[in-house]
Amino acid sequence: MLCTAVLGWGPGSAFAQAVIEGRVELPKTSAAPVMDKRYEIVTKDGALATKPPLAVVYLEGSFPKAKATAEKEVLQKDLLFEPTLLPVQTGTRVAFPNLDDTYHNVFSLSPAKRFDLGRYRPDEKPIPSVVLDTPGLVTVRCDIHEHMRALILVVDTPHFVVTDAEGRFRLSGLPPGRHTLKVWLSSKTTLERPVELTRGNTLRVNLP
Repeated sequence: MLCTAVLGWGPGSAFAQAVIEGRVELPKTSAAPVMDKRYEIVTKDGALATKPPLAVVYLEGSFPKAKATAEKEVLQKDLLFEPTLLPVQTGTRVAFPNLDDTYHNVFSLSPAKRFDLGRYRPDEKPIPSVVLDTPGLVTVRCDIHEHMRALILVVDTPHFVVTDAEGRFRLSGLPPGRHTLKVWLSSKTTLERPVELTRGNTLRVNLP
């Protein structure tokens, strides 16, 4: 299922919305196809990405100032982060619930957000969280379990979505006008294409 983050545009907004849908050519993977894919974060030539590959598609433009967004979560479950790739809008608070019967210590040394939530148990209240207030990529790790890693892409737009495993995406509720469509593939690769959206229409875009 695709999850789209959309900001409201007022009572008559339904008549002003546009849609972008299409497909992203995801990097090739040697992983055998399975019904229940386990995504993980891998490093190749210094680039952080998911395996099997996923992409984040988002629309940049001059949009009205965002309202407060709902709190998001990155779970710690079975000694893994879930989801491994999470896009959020600037200013979103992200909580890190511990669902394991052990301690975790979530931290990040990323330029977009440096934090250390300290060591905490599954029953910790309130759940440790952090506000991500600067656009960029935040790499999240656990100081106790070195293999654990997740990526949070902070974007300064309310319009974003994660592709499915085949690279398909759909962004709806978009304002008409000229904007820039961007596709995050890894920490070193972001594609972009100018788009012009018209009221009530669907634009088909395949990338690259």
